Amino acid sequence: MKVDCLVVGAGPAGSVAAKEMAKRGFETLLVEKKQEIGIFKRCAEGVTKHGLEKLGIKVNEKSIANRIRGAILYSPSGKYVVMEGKDMEGYVLERKIFEKYLASEAIKNGAKCMVKAQVMDMKREHGLWKARLRTIDGEIEVIAKIVIGADGVESKVGRWAGLNSINKLTDYHSCFQYEMANVKVDEKYIHLFFGNDVAPCGYVWIFPKEFSANVGLGILEKKAKMRACDYLKKFIEEHENIFSNSYPLEINAGGVPVAHFTEMVSDGVMLVGDAAQLVNPIHGGGIVRAVHSSIIASEVAENAFKKNDLSKEMLKEYERRWDEEYGEKTEKLMKLRYFLEKLEDKDFETLADILQGEDIFQLTQAKMSFFLKKLIKKPSLLLLAKKYLM
Repeated sequence: MKVDCLVVGAGPAGSVAAKEMAKRGFETLLVEKKQEIGIFKRCAEGVTKHGLEKLGIKVNEKSIANRIRGAILYSPSGKYVVMEGKDMEGYVLERKIFEKYLASEAIKNGAKCMVKAQVMDMKREHGLWKARLRTIDGEIEVIAKIVIGADGVESKVGRWAGLNSINKLTDYHSCFQYEMANVKVDEKYIHLFFGNDVAPCGYVWIFPKEFSANVGLGILEKKAKMRACDYLKKFIEEHENIFSNSYPLEINAGGVPVAHFTEMVSDGVMLVGDAAQLVNPIHGGGIVRAVHSSIIASEVAENAFKKNDLSKEMLKEYERRWDEEYGEKTEKLMKLRYFLEKLEDKDFETLADILQGEDIFQLTQAKMSFFLKKLIKKPSLLLLAKKYLM
């Protein structure tokens, strides 16, 4: 089979890339190794409303499991700060539906799609990529002018293309999550719990859905004394007011990148979404960034096709545009992450006392100067902040 574009992986990044390439008139094949698009989520399923809207992505109503007004952040002792406002409004999605919806949009725009179709290897010959696929009908060969790798944090497309697409182990969080029934929290907010005994260098989250909630955590293993699942079980046991008579409906686990130090392009290859580690370094959220990366990559690919030049140098425009949009902000957020990883529980209590919801939102937007002013009367924290944030 010959195509203009082969997209590997049918998560949000892959399906949006397939839609964007197909609607531009390129013969596009979207392949997913799993038997069903949308299963085995590594995600709390939250997304901001304005994040998708600014990219022109309309969320199908059936994909929305809950509408959220904001977030409540808890210190180790139980103090809390409420974040809400227009920029904090969002959805908790049902990824199983959302991802099928995005893939169906790709198909409606002309893309072909195959499930339970695993790319076994790729090699470049005469300016084309030859991919060997294992499908339910046996092995087939797909010849593509360009390959878009949307195959997640363990991206094989990146490795086959000779890209350095793997981060340091210290830039991955070990995550474990239950989807649970009968969780008793205010369903208008997502709930985030901090503390080194709660989740070392990470946090516990509760994302309420229509009749259940995603309850999980991410930890940095080098600072942990237990496995991620043990920290979550401990948290649940210690919060009987929230989890009395609550039981799991689903279990998810895996590694989530919290840094971007990877190459994104090679000759005839572009990596999008988690395959390029394109996540927010503070909370690990990646849906909006994944979708945006696919839109930018498709625009660059279209221009490269017009010039009949799919070389690495031509495709580097994608990296340049990404860095222009996110580079400085990501660098600042990385510094903020390193600062937060150094905090002790007493420091989280201090921050809960001095920060308001709007302050925390500004921090997540990489606006740091006001934060240093807030710490003037907290010498130990100010010295630490100056070391990591300036």
